[in-house]
Amino acid sequence: MTPELFFIYDSHCPWSYASTALVNEIEKSYPEMVIHLWHCAHYDGDDCAGHTHVDSVSKQSGVKFGKEYMRFADSPKNAIITANLMTWLQNKQPEKALAVLNALQTAHFIEGNPLTCKHDFSHIIEQFKLSPPNKIFKEELSNEAQYTLSDINEIQEVMGTTDFPALLLTEGDKAVLLDHSLYLQKPQTIVLAVKEELA
Repeated sequence: MTPELFFIYDSHCPWSYASTALVNEIEKSYPEMVIHLWHCAHYDGDDCAGHTHVDSVSKQSGVKFGKEYMRFADSPKNAIITANLMTWLQNKQPEKALAVLNALQTAHFIEGNPLTCKHDFSHIIEQFKLSPPNKIFKEELSNEAQYTLSDINEIQEVMGTTDFPALLLTEGDKAVLLDHSLYLQKPQTIVLAVKEELA
């Protein structure tokens, strides 16, 4: 059985940003693993993580936040278009999805790019030679993104939590929820946890 990893995240969530480093380490060590990146579209323009939240992430992980992002840390965030793009990418070109997510998070959390209109994505679309349809850039969830939310709801029932970010490792009938908070300081240590679970 090929192991699979389900990463439930929001591109504009600081904890998800820190947890992406864990997914990167797993992908490096297990290139054959099928990785599902499921954007939960939590940030819809109504709220934000805020400075206090971001400070906690900084202290508990190795990730950095840029000055431009910090200037607007208390402003509402909207991840709808990113959710549409990442869902389209996961369906059409999954082999590029993790690299694109890393680039999007760098643009948002380091460069302060809000990622709220088509222009905000132009550099990354060009860099990765993507050709998403225009419907991706509407400020409402695409049908595909809504289907992903349904999938997330189903898997959250299995996990017994709606918390995110979440890392669910599966192999055949076996499923285990990896506690991302244990590995944020040293992302490479999650590889040992995965090895033990797959043994």
